[in-house]
Amino acid sequence: MRDIIEQLEDKRAQARLGGGERRIAAQHAKGKLTARERLEVLLDEGSFEEYDMFVEHRSHDFGLAETTVPGDGVVTGWGTVNGRLVFVFSQDFTVFGGSLSEAHAEKICKIMDQALKVGAPVIGLNDSGGARIQEGVASLAGYAEVFQRNVLASGVVPQISVVMGPCAGGAVYSPAMTDFIFMVKDSSYMFVTGPDVVKTVTQETVTHEELGGAITHSKVSGVADMAFENDVEALLETRRLIDFLPLSNRERAPQRASADPVTRVEAALDTLVPDNPNKPYDMIELITKIVDEGDFYELQPDFAGNVVIGFARIAGETIGIVANQPLVLAGCLDIDSARKAGRFVRFCDCFEIPILTLVDVPGFLPGTTQEYGAIIKHGAKLLFAYAEATVPKVTLITRKAYGGAYDVMASKHLRGDVNFAWPTAEIAVMGPKGAVEIIFRAELGDAEKMTAREAEYREKFANPFIAGNRGFIDDVILPRNTRRRLARAFAMLRGKQLENPSKKHDNIPL
Repeated sequence: MRDIIEQLEDKRAQARLGGGERRIAAQHAKGKLTARERLEVLLDEGSFEEYDMFVEHRSHDFGLAETTVPGDGVVTGWGTVNGRLVFVFSQDFTVFGGSLSEAHAEKICKIMDQALKVGAPVIGLNDSGGARIQEGVASLAGYAEVFQRNVLASGVVPQISVVMGPCAGGAVYSPAMTDFIFMVKDSSYMFVTGPDVVKTVTQETVTHEELGGAITHSKVSGVADMAFENDVEALLETRRLIDFLPLSNRERAPQRASADPVTRVEAALDTLVPDNPNKPYDMIELITKIVDEGDFYELQPDFAGNVVIGFARIAGETIGIVANQPLVLAGCLDIDSARKAGRFVRFCDCFEIPILTLVDVPGFLPGTTQEYGAIIKHGAKLLFAYAEATVPKVTLITRKAYGGAYDVMASKHLRGDVNFAWPTAEIAVMGPKGAVEIIFRAELGDAEKMTAREAEYREKFANPFIAGNRGFIDDVILPRNTRRRLARAFAMLRGKQLENPSKKHDNIPL
């Protein structure tokens, strides 16, 4: 018995050592934690239960038979984050460069299957050189098996990818299908084809960081939700994100008791919207003043800044927030902001997270770049997402709500449950100046008449009362009372039941 126990302990020690002290030192020299160190930061202390520590690859080609390491380059299992169950895999770059073999993929698939059965999030810590070339098609099949599970898990359990090293080629498509992607600056990158292939095919010279680094994907492409300074920050922020989310689509998001009274009055909101309709203000200020303790978890803050998305709590309940940002492009909707907000709305709807929409939108961004880039299709994604969503939807129009953008932003016509407006709201087909130039085109040469016409239009439509008269706005509220009114609206909607017509699935305009 003692021999077996010693053998077990030797195997465990070998697995925990990964690729050995030299490779661990090289990982640390790059400013990166090892696969196991990352799990220690991510999970509650002492909560990790490991699966398949002794799994080894089964390949005998190209000298692999002589080199086996228990665990085969990925640490898998389950643990807790603030006492709540999560399943995890953490790729170990010190073992075969974290490359994915058939056995490596089987380990990931096993915990994903378990997560689906149990109903708990999957968190993947990606740090891999890609497919294990020596295994050929077997490694490619392994990727496809993981992809299939990403699809089956979508909308059933939250999936979070933390890219903490290389992630290239086919490997990028697993994170791409997960709900959130976090990256680490200067040490992680994602691309389908690397700089060498790019140079050969297109003659472009580009670095790994420029092509697919954390800054590129969090600011330019929008592939990543956040970019962090180091491994520890990325993992701690992942813990914070998990706190806002339900474990699965079978459960509600966790409630968090708050000492912040829902009746709190914010007099400063009465003057947030400037008297000059062309002057911007910061929508983040409104958000932090109405949510519990000012705690707002913003996602994709560096991409498509004309719309703001993220999670917060009101009266202890998680809500998703979508808001136009007047500080960027005057809050116009464009291709990037529609994609960003549309995907977020669909995530919230998957997991029964109520949605608060804060509206100050002058319309869709004009121009050939937008039209050639298919703003029609991309704008329709956001419209489709709101129209399809059956979760509680509360909308507040703070200032401009013009044209089709008014319809798209969770209007009453897209089954908005409670639609509020501030007295400063302007709900119309377009702004006063553009409107009178079309309606009274014959009087364009008379500046005095045009000024009078503009004033007349503003008086008639640049307020929330016409929409209120038709029931499109449920109430015009005082800005200072916004937190209380929103809290009461969401509380009233807690038992909402609404189903879409039976179908296999919809056909969202992709």
